[in-house]
Amino acid sequence: MKITVAQYIHDEMVKLENEKTRESSKRFFKEAVKVHGVLSSVSKEIWKTVKEMAKPLSKDEVFANCEELFKSGFCEEGWMAANLAYEKRNEYIEKDMDVFEKWVSEYVDDLAKCDTLCNHTIASLVDKYPKLISRLKRWAHSPNRWVKRAAAVTLIIPAREGRYLSDIFEIADTMLLDSDDMVQKGYGWMLKAASQCHQKEVFDYVMKNKAVMPRTALRYAIEKMPKELKTKAVGK
Repeated sequence: MKITVAQYIHDEMVKLENEKTRESSKRFFKEAVKVHGVLSSVSKEIWKTVKEMAKPLSKDEVFANCEELFKSGFCEEGWMAANLAYEKRNEYIEKDMDVFEKWVSEYVDDLAKCDTLCNHTIASLVDKYPKLISRLKRWAHSPNRWVKRAAAVTLIIPAREGRYLSDIFEIADTMLLDSDDMVQKGYGWMLKAASQCHQKEVFDYVMKNKAVMPRTALRYAIEKMPKELKTKAVGK
């Protein structure tokens, strides 16, 4: 019987598990995480084989393997799933957002899964169908911390390129007072990315909201700004 891509990945990860790496990986995360303890350099070697195995598969077959990988709960398998789905980006259709939304809401439960899935995989779909930003705006209201963070970190790359500024500010407005540090860091990162092309606009946004904006989000947002602007932003 032919082994599936998902099963191959899982078997390789189990074979290469390392207790020392597992413990150091767990220390990286604030939340409890499920990890095999496979070095990223080793995962990248496995990925080379996986990429070739997945080439003849249809998008639906790839997505089915991604689902199995996400269901495992392991960080490393989630990383593989996000990258596998990204391999089919040229075949994305608008309705694939339903699949991605399910993955974010049901399987994403740590920082690595969230950012790997959103930064490229979901971002490339949103870039292909910009009206899907309205879906991100709905995510920003979710009670699920990872869905909320996903709304922001999906826009990191276009934000760096100077795009979607008004949408970025709208999403930041929704999350502005959120007490969850993962959400604060997410929208702060989004604003920081936007500041690379729109420094004045982001600085003005921070100054307008500094009285209520959580310090974590504020510091992320101004990180790339000149020292004099940072001083103004954090001053009373």
